[in-house]
Amino acid sequence: MNTNPEFPAEEPANLKFLRRLVTTLTATMIVGLVVMITLLVIRLNSATPDLALPEYIELPDGTRTTAFTQAPTWYAVVTADDRILIFNRDSGQLTQEISVNSRP
Repeated sequence: MNTNPEFPAEEPANLKFLRRLVTTLTATMIVGLVVMITLLVIRLNSATPDLALPEYIELPDGTRTTAFTQAPTWYAVVTADDRILIFNRDSGQLTQEISVNSRP
């Protein structure tokens, strides 16, 4: 054993391997995290101009809305009287009406 402080003892080979392994894994995790954050930012910043909200929606008289959803070719309005009204995105015309019986 080396007791001279001017010449530190050489560390064992398995400790060198472990130190390099931990350093490599840390660097890999940091790079992976940066890549994931970058991809998330790119994905969230991508615009979807096809899904712009319609300027107005003509609903049947006395209809009260509770929800709205849309897709590239249609949009739907859920009404308070348990109906789903599906409209064509291009023409704005009501194309389908679905009655939802939510009460037993």
